[in-house]
Amino acid sequence: MSPICPVPTQKVPLLDLKPQYRALKLEIDAAIEQVCNSQSFILGPLVRELESSVAQYSGCAQGIGMSSGTDALLAALMALDIGSNDAVITTPYTFFATAGTIARVGALPIFADIDSATYNLSASAVAKVLKTDCIFDKGVLTHRATGRVVKALMPVHLYGQMADMDPLMDLAQRYHLRVIEDAAQAIGAADAKGRRACSIGDIGCLSFFPTKNLGAFGDAGMCVVQDAAIAAKLAMVRVHGMEPKYYHQIIGGNFRLDELQAAVLLIKLKHLDAWTCARQENACFYFGAFEKADLQATITLPYAPADTRHVYNQFVIRAPQRDALKQFLTDCGVGSEIYYPVPLHRQACFANLGYNEGSFPYSDAAAAETLALPIFPELTRVQLQYVVDCISAFYAQAKT
Repeated sequence: MSPICPVPTQKVPLLDLKPQYRALKLEIDAAIEQVCNSQSFILGPLVRELESSVAQYSGCAQGIGMSSGTDALLAALMALDIGSNDAVITTPYTFFATAGTIARVGALPIFADIDSATYNLSASAVAKVLKTDCIFDKGVLTHRATGRVVKALMPVHLYGQMADMDPLMDLAQRYHLRVIEDAAQAIGAADAKGRRACSIGDIGCLSFFPTKNLGAFGDAGMCVVQDAAIAAKLAMVRVHGMEPKYYHQIIGGNFRLDELQAAVLLIKLKHLDAWTCARQENACFYFGAFEKADLQATITLPYAPADTRHVYNQFVIRAPQRDALKQFLTDCGVGSEIYYPVPLHRQACFANLGYNEGSFPYSDAAAAETLALPIFPELTRVQLQYVVDCISAFYAQAKT
C-alpha cells in the first residue's frame, strides 16, 4: 500500500517568484516606465550596462546579450563556425537545449556520461569517448562512425555547480577542441580556484529565464567571453550577421536582448549575491534537518566539492521510490520536480544516434532516482522543516 499523506499543514511551492517581485516592485516598475518613456527598446544603453556588469560578475572581459539561454548556445556554436560536417561532445543529462542547439546547426551531438555524484559531464567518460569513438590524426579529431570533425566540447554546470573544468580543458587542449560552457543554471558558481562559471572556456552561455537565480520577466540570455574577436563575431551573429548596418558578413539570426529585460535584470543583479546566500543557507538547513531526521542513509543529498561555490539553482536529492515520493509530496502540498525524467540519448528525436537505455548508466540512474526540492531564497525555516518532515513520514510509512 502506498504511503498516504495526512492533512497538509503547509503549502510549499517548488518556486514562488511573487515575494521577490513585491520586494522590488517600486524600483522595477520605475525602471520599466523609464524604458517606456525613452522608447529605446533594442540594444540600448541598459543592455550595454548589463553586458558589462554580468561579464564582470562572471570573471569575463565582455558580454553579448541574447534573446534566451537557448539562443546564447546557438549563437556560440554559430560564432565558432560549427555546422553540418561537425560534431560536439556533451552530456545526455541536461535540459534539451544543450544538444538541441547542436542539432539545429546541423552538427552531431556525441554524448558522454556524467559523474554520479555531481551529475556533471565526466572528464573520464569524455576521455573514453575520445579514445574509443574518435580518431586524432594531424591535429584533427574525427568521429569514427560518421567521419564528422569533432570541433567542440560543451560541458553543463548543472543545478548550480561547476563541472570539473581542469581535466575537461586538458582534453580540449590536447585534441584541439573549442569549449562552450552551458551555465544556464549556474551564474556566479565558482570552482575551488575561485574561477566563475563561464570564465574558463571559449564562450560561456547564461540563461535569464524567470526560474533561474537571476531571472528576467520573460526569455533572456547572454554569452560572456574573454576574447575580443569572438565577442565581435557573437555581436554580428545576434543581428543577422550584420556589421555595419545592412552589410551582412555572415548569416546569423535575431538573437537580441530586449532593453526592458535588461532594465529588470540590472535591478535584480544587485541582489543576486544575497539571494545566493539565502539559497546556500536553505541548503545548509536541509543538510542538518535531514541528518536529524536520520535520513542520510536513505536519500542522497547534493554533493558539492570542498571550497567550491554551489549556487543551488536546484536542490536535487537521489531518492528510493522517487515517483511515489513525488506524489506523496504533492499530496502534502509540497512542490517538487524531476530534472530530467528522460535523458537526451533516449529522446525520440535523437533515436537516429543509435544510443539505448544502457549506453550511459549514470545518466539513466539519475533520471530514475533524482528529485528537486524547494530551495528558493524566500522559503521560511518552517516550510523547509515541513519538506523534511513529509519526506521522513513517507519513508516511515514505507517501512510499515
